[in-house]
Amino acid sequence: MKKLTLLFFTVISISQLYSQDITDALRYSTEDLTGTARFTAMSGAFGALGGDFSAIGINPAGSAVFLNSAATLSLNVEHIGNDVNFMNGFSNSSDSDFSVNQAGAVFLFYNTSKDSDFKKFSMALTYDQVNNFEDEIFAFGDNTQSIDNYFLNKANGAPLDLFVPLQNESLADLYTYLGSANFSAEGYNNSDLQEAYLGYETYLFDAVDADDFSNTAYTSNIAGNNFYQEYNQVSTGLNGKFSINAATQFKDDLYMGININSHFINYERTTSFYEENNNEGSEINQVYFENTLRTMGSGLSFQVGSIYKIGDMVRVGASYTSPTWYTISDETVQYLKTTSNEFGAAIADPQVTNIFPDYQLRTPGKITGSLAVVFGKSGLISFDYSNKNFSNTEFSSEYSDQAFARQNSTIENNLKAASTYRLGGEYRLKDWSLRAGYRLEESPYKNEDLMGNLTGYSFGVGYDFGNIEIDFAFDRANRNYGQALHQTGLSKTAAIDNTNSHYTVSLSFGL
Repeated sequence: MKKLTLLFFTVISISQLYSQDITDALRYSTEDLTGTARFTAMSGAFGALGGDFSAIGINPAGSAVFLNSAATLSLNVEHIGNDVNFMNGFSNSSDSDFSVNQAGAVFLFYNTSKDSDFKKFSMALTYDQVNNFEDEIFAFGDNTQSIDNYFLNKANGAPLDLFVPLQNESLADLYTYLGSANFSAEGYNNSDLQEAYLGYETYLFDAVDADDFSNTAYTSNIAGNNFYQEYNQVSTGLNGKFSINAATQFKDDLYMGININSHFINYERTTSFYEENNNEGSEINQVYFENTLRTMGSGLSFQVGSIYKIGDMVRVGASYTSPTWYTISDETVQYLKTTSNEFGAAIADPQVTNIFPDYQLRTPGKITGSLAVVFGKSGLISFDYSNKNFSNTEFSSEYSDQAFARQNSTIENNLKAASTYRLGGEYRLKDWSLRAGYRLEESPYKNEDLMGNLTGYSFGVGYDFGNIEIDFAFDRANRNYGQALHQTGLSKTAAIDNTNSHYTVSLSFGL
């Protein structure tokens, strides 16, 4: 049975705890294009239109545009494809996932008082899948850098005494101690010490002076500059949102609304790294390193918005989405194995689950401006512009103001404000509706070599039976980005060409 080590730390040592980075911040700050089929088919350009459940998630005033109480359920199949280029090794991987990505109901209450300027009120309950974390990445190639640099960076500066077990002290015992002891005075990171110990235990490196317990310098047992490497990452989970909405129509032209949103995160990622070499003088010839991260979180946010009709054709919309304030918890599990052609295999498997203290994440807020032109019952064209400043993303901890100082500085220096442009149109032929859309999402990075812009297109069709409507949509988006195999020691990145496709079917009916 696996052991658990609950990492409770004092305020003075908490800054040595966390290892979250900029990719974690972005994972929970971005949104995918998911929702009703009508919304998806028009690339989400619905901020000035309303009358759609997913539109409520862009502009809360949209629920008051409904003419009658209604409900919608949407089913989605997502196909994820990754073309990966790493050190002249090319691979591709794909995965598909089925989900109920949207559900909701809106209730309309018309004001019977002729003296009131408030024509109607609406309330809505909705669920939306904000982001799907289902993904798989496989990279391989010949590298001039070995993973030994990763472990040496963790070990150098720490005394040998920390990596030598006491009498009758097991690997799991020492691994647990390194993860939970207070090393704030020495300035050591607990997670770094744990990984360095795994490397020492599997003979990846030796102390320069093995007879001196105060030794802080280490030398690798891997030699040469030619290494075949494989990296596999498999992730699952999702980011979802439940919303309570209230809106009203004032006179004939103005709609106003508010959302209170409850968010949740369920994420799991396992990475495995394999390296082999036949270099002369190398005592270690194979390395296999596996890490599993499990993340759970919950958060709150709010939205306010309005829609104004200018004559019969033109509608304008504006909305504000607050930051989401998350509370998040992480668990990690690690395993390391090395093989020597001369001495055989060495395994470090602590069978310990590290449970970290909760921390907080504040994602950036967003503003959206929208414009739509409605051509009576024939169709419409709609445009949305939104802006989100990703450099405002911030980690924090209730234990210490300095716990995430380094991470937050990295976020501020590397991320920027990014704009999103969405254009959609609909054409009606009696009971049929034909739809199409295009979107452009700017990179959140100042250096766009780390992540490029996202471009996507969509189309769909719907049929109105009267009290029931069925809609279908297809959406496809592409983005290129670079991914480091490890945070330190291996500077080479894998170039990834990511393509996501959604097939969405929605059933809508009156209540």
